[in-house]
Amino acid sequence: MTITFITGANKGLGRETARRLAELGHTVLVGARDAERGAEAAAAVGARFVHIDVTDDASVAAAAADVAEHEGRIDVLVNNAGVHGPAGDPSTLSGPDTHGVFDVNVAGVVRTTTAFLPLLRRSTDPVIVNVSSGMGSLAHTHDPSRPESKVVAPLYTASKAALTMLTTQYAKALPGIRVNAADPGYTATDLNGHSGPQTVTEGTDAIVALATEGPGAGSGRFVDRTGEIAWS
Repeated sequence: MTITFITGANKGLGRETARRLAELGHTVLVGARDAERGAEAAAAVGARFVHIDVTDDASVAAAAADVAEHEGRIDVLVNNAGVHGPAGDPSTLSGPDTHGVFDVNVAGVVRTTTAFLPLLRRSTDPVIVNVSSGMGSLAHTHDPSRPESKVVAPLYTASKAALTMLTTQYAKALPGIRVNAADPGYTATDLNGHSGPQTVTEGTDAIVALATEGPGAGSGRFVDRTGEIAWS
């Protein structure tokens, strides 16, 4: 039985990923900061709720200890928790604004991955999926034919660019673990005011694909719902 832990899984892409993986037979652990919403989401999709605030070292450590006690390992870690931050004119951006976005989107991934690595190493086929974005791609954001080029979201885009680079570094440093990044695409979620043309199910296609690959699949890749895309 594949055991999968998903951060930010009380709504949006995380919740839909949890639902789909549970339907595919995974033992799913719904990680969320909001205990009430997290417990409700877990019950709805047939999963177990684990409280986690990825911005808090003690909370992340407690979540890993909880999983160690109950499941003993995980096979798949989906680093999905993310925030958007201010959009538009950057002239009023502040240090705290920047810290708030990067603390969730980048440092949160580092905290969670570090805490859960011992549990992943107990798996026979450990996998990490980082939910990134084409918004962090230099190529996509400079291509006028793509929707990513029309958006000004300085902190979100910069944080996702950092996350994709972080993914390649982890893939190089952890040869025994498959570490890949997923680009959900422009999906209707709370993050964008439900403006995206894709459904939340379509937006989870790449995440689910990476979470369900068999042993021997590649590491250090950036994947969207149509397949592998270039790191740029």
